[in-house]
Amino acid sequence: MADTWTEDAPGVLRLPSGRLVRGRALRRPLPDGPVPDFGLYLLGREPEPTAWPSRWVRWPDFLLPRDRIAFTSGLRELLDRAGSGRVEVACAGGSGRTGTALACLAVLDGVPARDAVGYVRRHYSPRAVETPWQKRFVRRFGG
Repeated sequence: MADTWTEDAPGVLRLPSGRLVRGRALRRPLPDGPVPDFGLYLLGREPEPTAWPSRWVRWPDFLLPRDRIAFTSGLRELLDRAGSGRVEVACAGGSGRTGTALACLAVLDGVPARDAVGYVRRHYSPRAVETPWQKRFVRRFGG
C-alpha cells in the first residue's frame, strides 16, 4: 500500500472521509516528491502518457465533460484509489475543471451538492469552479 499525500502539501484536498486528493495544473511542472499512484486528467485533447496509471476525460476548457458517464466513473475510481494511495486530478490550469471535479468528488464523499463548491473553495482554492455552468453542474451532480 502506497502512502497518501500529506494534508499540508500544495494542492491537497482532504475530503470528509479523510481521503486526500491532489489537484494541480498540468501546465506547471510536476511537484517535487512522490508521483501519483493514479491520475484523472481533464483536457480537451488526450494528455501525454504518464509513468503511472491514469484516465483521461475529454473536457474542453471552461466547459463541461463531454462524457458524463466516463467522468463519474473516473471520479469513483479516483475516490476508491484515494483510500490506499496517492491520487490526483488535474487540468491545464488547475482551477475550473479540476475544481469542478474536486467539488463533484466531495459530493460523492458526502458533502451536500449545494455546499460542495464552497467546500472546495475553502479547502483547495478560492478560484475553484470558474463558470456558472460548472457551478450548476456540481449542484446537479449525483442528483
